[in-house]
Amino acid sequence: MTIPVDWWRGFFQGVALDLWRQAVTPEQTRLEVDLIEKLFKLTHATRLLDVPCGGGRLALELAGRGHQLTGVDIAEENIAEAKVGSIKRNLKIAWEQREMRDLPWEAAFEGVFCCGNSFGYLDDAGNRDFVRAVARVLQPGGRFLIDYGCAAESILPAFQERRWYQFGDIHLLIHNRHDIVHSRLDTEYTFVRAGKVETRSGTQRIYSYCELCQMLNEAGFGEVTGYGSAQLEPYRLGSPRLLLLATRRR
Repeated sequence: MTIPVDWWRGFFQGVALDLWRQAVTPEQTRLEVDLIEKLFKLTHATRLLDVPCGGGRLALELAGRGHQLTGVDIAEENIAEAKVGSIKRNLKIAWEQREMRDLPWEAAFEGVFCCGNSFGYLDDAGNRDFVRAVARVLQPGGRFLIDYGCAAESILPAFQERRWYQFGDIHLLIHNRHDIVHSRLDTEYTFVRAGKVETRSGTQRIYSYCELCQMLNEAGFGEVTGYGSAQLEPYRLGSPRLLLLATRRR
């Protein structure tokens, strides 16, 4: 399986986004935003950055609760959907179509979040650049949340090569390969809808908890805490996901 380094540039469009829209319920979005507010200790209107923001579901919910949001995503279809959502809800949100490392602000936000298992798409240098960019746009003491499903301690103990899913009218076959040399998860996605089959590929870096903490510390983050679920129990081997919360050093 040969996957382009910049596979993510053309992946997020069409059926892939349709599946995501059907997979995530409004209730799940509200619960995720409840968690962000809790982890960030939001008690007042706060400037937040959602990167990558996808179709804007989290940013829209947070803005509806009175926070000041900026959303960044490379996919044109995502940004178009996000703009429509903010118009429908009469919310003022800054939507920016740009690559996730391209964050031109300086100490502008009190919190940044990277959700939806969107971390690790880039190569090692690119992932480090993204974390450094987040550190730059955060105010001292600001918080950074990574919701990451490809942490080594989560994905490797229960590794499966093939999985079938169904969301609405879309069936999805996932075929995984663990690239042990580069510590990446290479995945072929087969979408089936109304008799039409479409295949795309993607790859994501598998970092250990220790590697992530080192990356964050080197970028200027101090306190780093890992949780294993929305119930906020400590992260451990076999936890289904990693919620990694880091604080920008003052």
